[in-house]
Amino acid sequence: MGRFKAWLGARIWDQWCQRGPFAAAMYPLSLAYAGAVEWNRHRLEQARRGITIPAKAVIVVGNLTVGGSGKTPMTIWLAKRLADAGYRPGIVSRGYGGRGDAAGIRVTPLSDPVVVGDEPLLIAQRTGVPVQVDRDRVRGARALTDQGVDVVIADDGMQHHRLPRDITILMIDGKRRLGNGLCLPSGPLREPKTARERADFVLVTGGEPGPGEFAMELVPSSRLQRVDGHGEGYKPHRFARRDAHAVAGIADPERFFRMLEAADIDIIRHPFPDHHRFRPHQIRFDDGLPVLMTEKDAVKCRTFAQENHWYWPIAARVPSAFESALLARLETVARIKKALI
Repeated sequence: MGRFKAWLGARIWDQWCQRGPFAAAMYPLSLAYAGAVEWNRHRLEQARRGITIPAKAVIVVGNLTVGGSGKTPMTIWLAKRLADAGYRPGIVSRGYGGRGDAAGIRVTPLSDPVVVGDEPLLIAQRTGVPVQVDRDRVRGARALTDQGVDVVIADDGMQHHRLPRDITILMIDGKRRLGNGLCLPSGPLREPKTARERADFVLVTGGEPGPGEFAMELVPSSRLQRVDGHGEGYKPHRFARRDAHAVAGIADPERFFRMLEAADIDIIRHPFPDHHRFRPHQIRFDDGLPVLMTEKDAVKCRTFAQENHWYWPIAARVPSAFESALLARLETVARIKKALI
């Protein structure tokens, strides 16, 4: 069932990248969806006027489309960079992929991904900063400030309009961009593309940036690591020109598969839906070949991983121009908010 869902998701994206019969048939529903989304946004933006978050700044990292665009790597990079700059960042997340009752939970590196979700757990493990899972982002942000956080980062928070924000970072997949530019279900947009105008910064992952955009690269680590946490890492060339199973339960499995093939690894593809909750039999094969997966999938498989299960970490790399502009903007926001107190 998991592989069928991944296949179906890929076929739907094929339709979302063109304005063909499918888009035309769904267009009335898209109009209704877009209208409802805009009405809800205006309602929540009115409501947030009376909401304050006692922090130097709230930074939202989000996207406009269904699926991945590099939000998690950006969130990890942002948390680390702000900590290096002397801030005390913390991250609030919806906890997608976890249980629906995962509200008001502080995430630690030892949290259960079934409860808190795969991405919040990965972020907590990679950054070491406070991470809070809460369906109510305002409540989650305030919980972070109670822990001493002075810059709140809202992971995938662009559509959470009730949350006040000072800086918005919009992530765009460089290959898919905004698809056919239409809202669900005709296209992949979660809200009308005019929402792009609300972004302070636009970063493009894996493609050429347009005017006013910055490129973000996803750079693989120099070593693959054992999923079970034991042993030393292997450099990619240890797997080169060898067969290996490639398992990916992310929004765009092909991105991970292409990365492996670029390292000259002969892979057997096993795509799964984003946030897939793996079972042991889904990553065990009877041929003794290595099984390679993403770090996001590894956090869900650690308890039942075997010694031939490996993951390949990636990290975001951004232009110095973006880094400088972001820190300057943050400093300005913090100074203005301090003056208003």
